[in-house]
Amino acid sequence: MEIFFEGISLRPWSIRDAGQLAHIADNKDIADNLRDGFPNPYSLKDAKNWLKMILPENFPPRFFAITIDKQLVGSIGIVSKSDIYRKNFEIGYFLAKEYWGRGIMTRAIKAATSYAFNEFDIVRVYAEPFADNNGSRKALEKSGFTLEATLRRNVIKNGIIKDSCIYSVLKEDFKYNISS
Repeated sequence: MEIFFEGISLRPWSIRDAGQLAHIADNKDIADNLRDGFPNPYSLKDAKNWLKMILPENFPPRFFAITIDKQLVGSIGIVSKSDIYRKNFEIGYFLAKEYWGRGIMTRAIKAATSYAFNEFDIVRVYAEPFADNNGSRKALEKSGFTLEATLRRNVIKNGIIKDSCIYSVLKEDFKYNISS
């Protein structure tokens, strides 16, 4: 199963991706914009451990490698929520730094969100970027997500307390229908 959209592809991860994943993920600028569970430095062992954790439960696929011409350039995932939030998915992602600013993540967010709405019984997809992560915020806005809230001083990253945001899109408001 692979999703093609405007020059990019989202495909399920494979353990064979570990080397490329470690290579693109080992970047402080990427780690600085993600939760603390994302290690820095990012080693081959980290990549293998993460892949071994997600692969057994990745059907139907929810974690995808972002590729351009079969070259791994990033990662995107949709995570189901539980209990009273069970009709929601959270979307998370990162892109190799050399590909920032090219609209790649906007396309990946559109494709993953369309897939989530088409394949799962959900009504809302949301993301929680740090407020100072302007690139992520722009990608979400260009993908049809709406800023719901700025949560003041609610996260700590690298010893700095800062704001984060909640962006979301509802199924009935999402304008892109991308087939897998």
